[in-house]
Amino acid sequence: MRVGVLTGGGDCPGLNAVIRAIVRTGTFDHDCEFIGFRDGWRGPLDADTQPLDVQAVRGILPRGGTILGSSRTNPLAESASLGGKSGLERISANLASLGVDALIAIGGEDTLGVAGKLYDAGVKVVGVPKTIDNDLSATDYTFGFDTAVNIAMEAIDRLHTTAESHHRALIVEVMGRHAGWIALHAGLAGGANVILIPEQPFDIEEVCAYVEKRFETRYAPIVVVAEGAHPKTVSTSVVDTELDSFGHTRLGGVGQLLAEEIERRTGKEARAAVLGHIQRGGTPTAFDRVLATRFGIHAIRAVADGAFGTMVALHGTDIVRVPIAAGIRELKTVPPERYAEAEVFFG
Repeated sequence: MRVGVLTGGGDCPGLNAVIRAIVRTGTFDHDCEFIGFRDGWRGPLDADTQPLDVQAVRGILPRGGTILGSSRTNPLAESASLGGKSGLERISANLASLGVDALIAIGGEDTLGVAGKLYDAGVKVVGVPKTIDNDLSATDYTFGFDTAVNIAMEAIDRLHTTAESHHRALIVEVMGRHAGWIALHAGLAGGANVILIPEQPFDIEEVCAYVEKRFETRYAPIVVVAEGAHPKTVSTSVVDTELDSFGHTRLGGVGQLLAEEIERRTGKEARAAVLGHIQRGGTPTAFDRVLATRFGIHAIRAVADGAFGTMVALHGTDIVRVPIAAGIRELKTVPPERYAEAEVFFG
């Protein structure tokens, strides 16, 4: 069997571990041959491939990013004007011409959404969930999340000392478009004084009250905010006007907004630190390496078993198969009981 592999959407630590596990397990246990598609869905759209064998995946386990490259190319947005074929039709034709018997798509809700449409169109597809936001509902955890949390936690640890040295409030903006898992876990682990997440709009006056209360203890406050968090007086997150091919806005700026408001309302000096893509880069943690490896092993096993239209998922400590549609049906957001359990401020 000849199997294609692609990685779509934003990169995250652990992608290479998945690729490595797929290739090694498929080669040694299932006599599969592999072909890598470059830059997400653009690869099969343009028949842009690269060799993918055991030699190609040697030494990539600790590497961040993805050796296949990634993009936010959306085949569903491709019209039928080019060669008279839609994006899905072009992919199906290219897979057939390349002799690809099955495809493993590694990605988040957008990538897996396209994979689901391809499966409906008759392509043999297996999905692997990927998002550092940890917001895919059908799996307990996704690889990359643990690494992002550890990177954010380390940044918070370092910011505590400089905040206290200069008697200023420091706002740490982390990733999290619709779900505040990174902010919640990193904030708790780093001992933040305020954690703001997208699930619940915050009251800027209450945030300032927490900041002033912290200063009364002679210690400087740390505020952790997810990029998708927004105040009660604003109906949406801080965004710019640019959209990607899946229609998503680019978030960012809530940290700076908070710093300016805290400084204006309290008279205390405040600074914002935006971690951004630092959370995506670098070597994955042991947890993410193991989870990604297990996902890769079970993904190629699903291909060998003919379990197409499914994706692998972590349920408890077990790797299971669920329908791709179930994996992207709804986002997994932070439930209200977790606010109370962690005594997190949420406005």
